[in-house]
Amino acid sequence: MNEWIHIFLSPNRSLFHIFLEFSAATLSIFSVIFAQNNNIWLYPIGIGSTMIYSYLTFITSLYGDCIINLYYTGMSLYGWYSRKNKKNHPIAFSRKKDYFYTALLFVSTCIFSTMVYYYFNEKLQSNSDYWTDGLDVFTTGIFFSGMYQMAMKKVESWIFWIIGNIISVPIYFLKGLVLTGFLFIFLVLLAIEGYVIWKKQVFLHKKNHK
Repeated sequence: MNEWIHIFLSPNRSLFHIFLEFSAATLSIFSVIFAQNNNIWLYPIGIGSTMIYSYLTFITSLYGDCIINLYYTGMSLYGWYSRKNKKNHPIAFSRKKDYFYTALLFVSTCIFSTMVYYYFNEKLQSNSDYWTDGLDVFTTGIFFSGMYQMAMKKVESWIFWIIGNIISVPIYFLKGLVLTGFLFIFLVLLAIEGYVIWKKQVFLHKKNHK
């Protein structure tokens, strides 16, 4: 019980950081809801959330997640630009080439994230837990893959979100970002719902074009 109190009332958690975390969590929920409905507002709202989380994850030594959020910001800007210029992909299931590119992205992302952690932990003598570092590297690869698949409007992107969100829950609780820990629990449910919605849309589209 005392451990939970320490997490909530950590001296490193200023009211400003709590406000930022609450704002980012709220924006994340709305961006996922808009993503479920394939609404363009997912991009500007998502950008606001990822920019805040880029800062929060960096100061809590979650460098992999910091990279993820910077990547999300860039991909959201690209997606927003593409949507406005009518370069929109239809929702579909992944093909063999999509799995190949996704696997390649996952492996390269994990390697790059490992190098980033080595730099911060060894060169800057950062105090960090190696087991959370390993999980963060893994989730970085998962989320990069999910973001790539979502940019291509693939149904399987939601599976990556489900797995990554589940793994992220304990990481954020242990890092003191409690609101974000609860956010990821909720995001798991939204990702499951998103998978069901997108899968139905693909089957409905095929049925209407027979």
